[in-house]
Amino acid sequence: MHHLNLLGYLMLPAMMALVTLAACAPRQPIEDQLPPSAKNEALSYKAPFGEARIAPPEIVAAGKALYEGKERCTLCHGISGKGDGPAAHMQVTHPPRDFTKCAFQKERKDEGLFWIIKYGSPGTGMQRLMPGRLSEEEGWEVVAYVRTFCAAQS
Repeated sequence: MHHLNLLGYLMLPAMMALVTLAACAPRQPIEDQLPPSAKNEALSYKAPFGEARIAPPEIVAAGKALYEGKERCTLCHGISGKGDGPAAHMQVTHPPRDFTKCAFQKERKDEGLFWIIKYGSPGTGMQRLMPGRLSEEEGWEVVAYVRTFCAAQS
């Protein structure tokens, strides 16, 4: 009986340590937040200024102002785009995207990012921003700014 009590006393701290480690472990967002049914629609969108990765500086600056100001993207994605904003902890299951990961930036098309900004990301905290909060032009400006996070890591 004494061994069972001892085992119980050892198991509880071990389990608490395991839960704590799991909660603190780096979290990765779900692989693809663009629903398969939306891919064709997303591919039909085109930025009015061309490819977002090479957008003119004034477009990027406008996107930065929206990201940091009007839409407060920094609350979840963070000022540096790492997904570490002050509200990021509220998204335990599907944390905010880390825009500084160049592998993500390379695999995602501008149109897909725009679709997520427009309609939100199902199953996550990312809300739809159009219509109402952003115009389509502003949505593209945010995409252009988001593209700079990978370049900043190079």
